[in-house]
Amino acid sequence: MKHLAAYLLLGIGGNTSPSADDVKGVLSAVGIEADDDRLDKLISELKGKDIQELISEGSTKLASVPSGGGGGGGAAAPSAAAGGGAAAAEEKAPEKEPEKEEESDEDMGFGLFD
Repeated sequence: MKHLAAYLLLGIGGNTSPSADDVKGVLSAVGIEADDDRLDKLISELKGKDIQELISEGSTKLASVPSGGGGGGGAAAPSAAAGGGAAAAEEKAPEKEPEKEEESDEDMGFGLFD
C-alpha cells in the first residue's frame, strides 16, 4: 500500500509515469524503506496505464459488490405460556455492573504530528 500511495501522490503531483526511483524518493522523504520486489511489480503492472482510468474502472467494479447487509430478522416475541410471566421475572439474571477500565494514555505515547 505504501508503494501505491507514493505512486498516486506522484501522479497527483503531475508525474504521469513515475519510476521506481521516484517512488523510492517519496518514501525515503518520510523515512520509509521501499521493498524493491514489490515496487518493481507495481511499476511493471502500472506501466503504460492511465491511473485515472484504472480508478474509474475499479470504482465501477466496486459498485457491483454487495456491501452491508439486508439486516437481521426481528427478535422473536416471548411466548406467553400459562404462568410464564412470574417464572420469567424470577429467572431474570441480575445485571452486571460495568467494569471500570484503567485509565490509559490514549495517544500511546506519541502524537499525530510528532
